Amino acid sequence: MTENGDGARPGNHSPVTIATDGRAPKAPTVDRKMCKEFNNALKLQQAARNAAGDSPYQPRPPNKWKCNKMPEESVRTRRLRSSQESLSDPLGSSTDSLKEVGSTTSEHNVAPPGVFRKRGSSLSECDGSPAAEPRNDCPEVRLRSSRARLSPVKLTSAPLPALRHNFVSTALRAANRIDKDCSDYVARRSVERLLHRNLSESDAGSDCLSVNSMRSTSSVLSPIKPQEVRSRSFLEGGGLGSGALLGVEELKRYFPDRRLGVYVVTWNMQGEKGLPSNLDDLLLPTDSEYAQDFYIIGVQEGCPDRREWETRLQECLGPHYVMLYAASHGVLYLSAFIRRDLIWFCSEVEHATVTTRIISQIKTKGAVAVAFTFFGTSFLFITSHFTSGDAKVYERILDYNKIVEALALPKGLPDTNPYRSTSSDVTTRFDQVFWFGDFNFRLGHERAGVESIIKSTSRDDMDALMEHDQLAKEMKDGSIFKGFQEANIHFLPTYKFDIGSDVYDTSAKQRTPSYTDRILFRTRYADDIHVLKYSSCSSIKTSDHRPVIGIYHVKLKAGRDTIPLGAGQFDRSLYLEGIKRRISRELKMREAMKNQSSVCAIS
Repeated sequence: MTENGDGARPGNHSPVTIATDGRAPKAPTVDRKMCKEFNNALKLQQAARNAAGDSPYQPRPPNKWKCNKMPEESVRTRRLRSSQESLSDPLGSSTDSLKEVGSTTSEHNVAPPGVFRKRGSSLSECDGSPAAEPRNDCPEVRLRSSRARLSPVKLTSAPLPALRHNFVSTALRAANRIDKDCSDYVARRSVERLLHRNLSESDAGSDCLSVNSMRSTSSVLSPIKPQEVRSRSFLEGGGLGSGALLGVEELKRYFPDRRLGVYVVTWNMQGEKGLPSNLDDLLLPTDSEYAQDFYIIGVQEGCPDRREWETRLQECLGPHYVMLYAASHGVLYLSAFIRRDLIWFCSEVEHATVTTRIISQIKTKGAVAVAFTFFGTSFLFITSHFTSGDAKVYERILDYNKIVEALALPKGLPDTNPYRSTSSDVTTRFDQVFWFGDFNFRLGHERAGVESIIKSTSRDDMDALMEHDQLAKEMKDGSIFKGFQEANIHFLPTYKFDIGSDVYDTSAKQRTPSYTDRILFRTRYADDIHVLKYSSCSSIKTSDHRPVIGIYHVKLKAGRDTIPLGAGQFDRSLYLEGIKRRISRELKMREAMKNQSSVCAIS
């Protein structure tokens, strides 16, 4: 039903459609007053039919339309509404402006005048217009667009339902879940919680900026308060109180079991100019699980270029280690390397030398020693070269006595236990002493007998050879190396080989194979030094001696702040040169591998 192409639009009444049987179908909500009037009209119409004797179910032709009557059948139409009309209608919407599709009307479907408002007129104008028909004269329900209209939302004073605490979707929660296998994340979170707890328990008077900056870090080191920085001194005061740089707290943090790893090497290089192409087998053997904290290397009859030798050592050990100190006496070289994060706990380093030659200008035999204190433990490292000769045992004992009496150490370092020290023996003035070198003690047996024992025994049992060892016999008698110990020997004699081979001396002298290269140790307290390895390096064959290595665990004790610190001193130029060479070597290896992989051979 249309008027001027427009759909029917009642005033404030809601729409409803009437079925052909006279009954109202289900439709959107209608005003109660309208429904009541409409139901009364239906009842009156039904009563009139019943009085006339007509059956309500008998089909009847549709009644003709009257201006004040409601049609029994109508055609639903969809009209096109302009945007202006949509905006003027408070109940309308711009989405209702649909194109007219198949709109048809019956001939008798003529809209009564005054029922519908004109285009562009507002709803209030329609209701208040004098031309509009009274509501009681118009049909109670008028046709309108087939699109259902929603009634406006009415605000209510009732409280809204409470939201759930966890309103995130399951998929989103799963996307943000942290995998339990991420151990690094768990460890980091635990460290952050521990650091936060430590900071929360700190004094309220600490600097806010310092506390806030510490909370954002994941360092395992304990935070330091500004008050401690102001009052803390590492060069004065003493005792083992809290906060001491060399005290118990620092020692436990870096060495919970109070054990320090020491790697000792002794090697008679025979003065050869040519150095091994790679020192990894000497300093970083594959059968060792971990690298050690100290690397002490002593050589006898060293190469002419001492600086080149030290650079090669730095190149092998890499950026994790720095050379703490180096000393020499003629062709005797002693180099001490330490892990770079431990140099702050070392004292100043002192060294001394002794010559055992009658003419002091000849420095081929004698000793060079290096001493320092690490935390509260004093160390002494001595490398020496004694008199050579199979029968010159007495001369070697004299060399030993001269060295222990002439080494003037310590100089400025405090003696950690002066009550157990003697002026006639330098080794009694230190907690841990390592003495290594070419002692030149031989096996007191003919060569044929020694070779037959070597062939008949395994490396695990060298007791048959040690029965003829001159040094073991003199130590047992107490004439040399008093208080020193040596680990059990489970390697072949290290002297004398033909250079570049594993064959013992084939020259005219036919020297007897012997254990001339040794590492001995002494400690003030029982069981402070534990031997992990004592062996020889058979892969380095540039000399007639085989290098000997020893790995030890040394027990540490806390120190006092009165110990003069080295303040992190090390050989910086050597460090940079060694790292430069290491990088160049790696680049050359990569380039060689790249060129090798690009070559393709066709057979």
